[in-house]
Amino acid sequence: MVGEARDPDGDTGPLDGVTVLDASRVLVGPFCTMQLGDLGADVIKIERPGEGDQTRTWRPPAFGEGDDAQSAYYASVNRNRRSVELNLANETGREVFRDLAREADVVVENFRVGKMAEWGLDYPDLAEENPELVYCGLSGYGEWGPDRDEPAYDLVMQARGGFMSITGVEGGAPVRIGVALADIGAGMYATQAILAALLERELGDGTGQKIDVSLLDGQAAWTSYMAANYFASGEPPGRMGSKHPNIAPYQAFETRDGYVVVACASDAFWPRLCEALDRPDLLADERFETNEKRVRNRDALDPALEESFAELTTQEALDRLGEHGVPASPVRDMADVFDDPQLAARDMVAEFDHPTAGPMQVPGSPMHFSRTPTTVRQHPPSLGEHTETVLREHGYGDGDIAELKKQEAIPDR
Repeated sequence: MVGEARDPDGDTGPLDGVTVLDASRVLVGPFCTMQLGDLGADVIKIERPGEGDQTRTWRPPAFGEGDDAQSAYYASVNRNRRSVELNLANETGREVFRDLAREADVVVENFRVGKMAEWGLDYPDLAEENPELVYCGLSGYGEWGPDRDEPAYDLVMQARGGFMSITGVEGGAPVRIGVALADIGAGMYATQAILAALLERELGDGTGQKIDVSLLDGQAAWTSYMAANYFASGEPPGRMGSKHPNIAPYQAFETRDGYVVVACASDAFWPRLCEALDRPDLLADERFETNEKRVRNRDALDPALEESFAELTTQEALDRLGEHGVPASPVRDMADVFDDPQLAARDMVAEFDHPTAGPMQVPGSPMHFSRTPTTVRQHPPSLGEHTETVLREHGYGDGDIAELKKQEAIPDR
């Protein structure tokens, strides 16, 4: 049916016409602005001349070979933007940034707290000439508080924000979650906040505002029910492997040739699981008749289930669980994940050609619209690929550009 989210009848995103000036780098900011770009915004990425975003050099792996190779890490979050090399360390470069900000709807930056203010590029400075501006500052700890000036990295945030205390096996070493969850989480909150501020601007008097998002705040918010469990019990939760503190069984079990996860998320699934495993004894055991009892008696329940799964191959277990309607899955690697027909049907692999590195593939956008689809319009740009194009769009002529090169505000290539 035309008009469904799987078959949009438009060709531009919901943020078509919105301009984002992106002075961020590495992951938290680029992940945020990638989402805005996927939604149709014109994202202008400001990069340090000659160096650019640090992740450009984070390889291997990379797409392409030799000097033209593009870091896979950089490519993963830098589509749908244009790259402008601009030296913010000199006043001429900063004046160009102010010119670009006068016509922008959104500014995103993740410099150390206070740096943009030192440069005269903070929200009060830019909003004086563009009161409609939505300005989002991203940092490790936020713009106030005793640790505002401390450096922040995802690993540190996962430890300090509590995630490493609940990740890993019981009695084992703390484990970092396999992706940079603190950066990605804060990037998602930043996107939400920017969209809310843009909506408020349209519904209100047309004035923008300042947004402050920190990695540590995001981690604390994402602890969700684990934090509530602590507040309710007074006991900090610990590492439980794949197990769930409030549901049982809801975890991975080892089979003869791998692992299978079982999500017995309600009491309705418990009889089906017992039938699938041919364990009427467990179904008859009053210690396991409700989820609350199973959680309280998991020390007896887990070994019994482990014994049953150890007798089956992963496929045998999946077949039995599927026949009885028990939610389950094998533990898959990236190759299996992106070979999934369901993800293919959802267009969850974005493909594009880079002019020097060749074909690239990265995860697609999970946002689907019936009229204003997300799109991949621009490959992850080479450093400074659009510098002169963007400047000309903002009124800079040949003489102006030559002077900027002379003043070392932009590179002379």
